[in-house]
Amino acid sequence: MAVSVIESNERFIDAWTNHHRFLLDVAYRLLGSYSDAEDIVQEAFSRLLRTDLDPIEDVRAWLVVVVSRLCLDQLRSARVKREAYIGPWFPEPLLFSDDAATDPADVVTMDESVRFALLVVLERMSPAERVVFVLHDVFDFPFEKIGPMVGRTIAACRQLASRARKRVDEEAGSARFAIDPAEQRHVVDAFIAACAGGDIKALLPLLDPSVVGWADVGGTLPAISQPNVGRETVAGRIMRFFGAGSGNKLVAKVVNGEPSVVALFEGTVVSVLALSVTNHLISRVYVVSDQRKLAHVKRVLEQQ
Repeated sequence: MAVSVIESNERFIDAWTNHHRFLLDVAYRLLGSYSDAEDIVQEAFSRLLRTDLDPIEDVRAWLVVVVSRLCLDQLRSARVKREAYIGPWFPEPLLFSDDAATDPADVVTMDESVRFALLVVLERMSPAERVVFVLHDVFDFPFEKIGPMVGRTIAACRQLASRARKRVDEEAGSARFAIDPAEQRHVVDAFIAACAGGDIKALLPLLDPSVVGWADVGGTLPAISQPNVGRETVAGRIMRFFGAGSGNKLVAKVVNGEPSVVALFEGTVVSVLALSVTNHLISRVYVVSDQRKLAHVKRVLEQQ
């Protein structure tokens, strides 16, 4: 009996060591919130701890099912709340330090599938559509395994994935969400220089003629709940809130795996600006000013 308990504990520790980060990867992409992803993964391991591990052949698969179902429940619950949310609901931006003290098991893998533009598209999907797309297209889970998680047939899952794929291709760009980091960093540096100098004439050529800018300020300001469209309009808004006279300092940081901007006021993070660059021009500006969603960025910057 004692041997069985010891073996069970060893399997649990082994599962935590080997699968914790992967589950965070899954949960963050499903929820768009690092703090919620941590809670979900913690709950999944709590359930594993209370479960007899002997009949479980594939512990990681078991954990993925639990995490996916918990995320699906949360997405369905959150959808009702977000319908009453004023303005866009953006994901929680992630910024990582190169500091070796950062526990690698507690960070989400940075790749094309966490690009801010893609996560914004995921936010617009139905809960089932999002789960099917993320598990199948990002993590290569077969529809046969996903179907029972979302309560759909294999054929229905294929349709959900196809519909999600079209949305991603139309709104976040295809080419497997690829970016050119060097090009984007160049554009980001020029963007910061134009804002720091209060030079709207230098900013305008960086923006696509049909550029769109949104701000997530926590669902509190109806006046800025609508997106700004067009080069002049977006440039004017950027200069008003982040230009030389705003008191904000803009710094280049890698956010969600791509070069972006963090705005600080008197040394405190006030906003994250995720920029999407298409054909050498900024096509989307996503501003996250909801302080609840900036906790992770603040924590990482404090460690640097």
